[in-house]
Amino acid sequence: MATTDFPAEIRALRAQYQSIEQVSDVEGIRKDIEELSQEAGAPDLWDDPAAAQKVTSKLSHRQSALERLETLESRIDDLEVLVELGEDEADEDSLAEAERELVTLGKALDELEIVTLLAGEWDEREAVVTIRSGAGGVDAADFAEMLLRMYLRWAERHGYPTAILDTSYAEEAGLKSATFEVKAPYAFGTLSVEAGTHRLVRISPFDNQGRRQTSFAAVEVIPLIEQTDVIEVPDNEIRVDVFRSSGPGGQSVNTTDSAVRLTHLPTGVVVSMQNEKSQIQNRAAAMRVLQSRLLLLKKEQEDAEKKALAGDVKASWGDQMRSYVLNPYQMVKDLRTNHEVGNTSAVFDGEIDDFIDAGIRWRTDNRNDAGNS
Repeated sequence: MATTDFPAEIRALRAQYQSIEQVSDVEGIRKDIEELSQEAGAPDLWDDPAAAQKVTSKLSHRQSALERLETLESRIDDLEVLVELGEDEADEDSLAEAERELVTLGKALDELEIVTLLAGEWDEREAVVTIRSGAGGVDAADFAEMLLRMYLRWAERHGYPTAILDTSYAEEAGLKSATFEVKAPYAFGTLSVEAGTHRLVRISPFDNQGRRQTSFAAVEVIPLIEQTDVIEVPDNEIRVDVFRSSGPGGQSVNTTDSAVRLTHLPTGVVVSMQNEKSQIQNRAAAMRVLQSRLLLLKKEQEDAEKKALAGDVKASWGDQMRSYVLNPYQMVKDLRTNHEVGNTSAVFDGEIDDFIDAGIRWRTDNRNDAGNS
């Protein structure tokens, strides 16, 4: 017979659910759905396709959020019934099923709880992620490509659409840099904890003497701007360069000057795009990313001014945030949260949710501590 204290476990699940429900503002979600449904039903909705897409996407997200909450509440009720039947009839199969559902529900509530912690100004936004190779030569370029695959696999596991906006290949192997979008609600809030310097330690496959090599790659995560964001970028502040797209090893993959590089002269911010088919499309994509970076830069400057006025608060994100060690032992460890795993292959195959969840909780705790200091 199972020794699980089901009544106590179910009470804990209900308490956790009620806490999530309160923070999620279920009545507010229902109100949003009602208002967005009215907007979506307007006969002239698709006169502006971009605005229509925004309305329908937001409506779908709100409906999914409500359905997720209601489904979890129903599953807790069903679990309670299953336990009562199993105990009344001494049905070990039913109690074993209840044990499994208890674990699954606990995990689902933990995941939903993480979403409630994404309450930053732009956390609901889609994300633009840029990975750049750092110190370490060809190993660093190879590491950058490994990280790109890791994040794309993570997005694929969750069913999040992605679009690669730009890739700059290194001469021998790997990537100098890559930029991609993650087109899902809360992608920025979720992935922003991945920003920082990542470190790889391994026996270099590019060293014929088989020596151990340490290499670095930087990850930048910015929120994708919306049409309602006001970031005016005068034409005289931008230098536009066009060039031919290239593939691995510098091999040309485009015979026309379709790739675009925008340089924001006042800040020195540079954005390159080459993955669209036309120069016009690449320029539009580059401008969106440039505006996103300038928006984030403006916010960082405002935060720095507030911090200077408030005095020094608790430590912010350090440059080096995670180590991936493949030799002499196997380990991936986050240096902020101390979360670590030994299955490095799984991590590079996109199993990074535990690291992301730990990072979000760590960030929330630090924000709370800073606010209380």
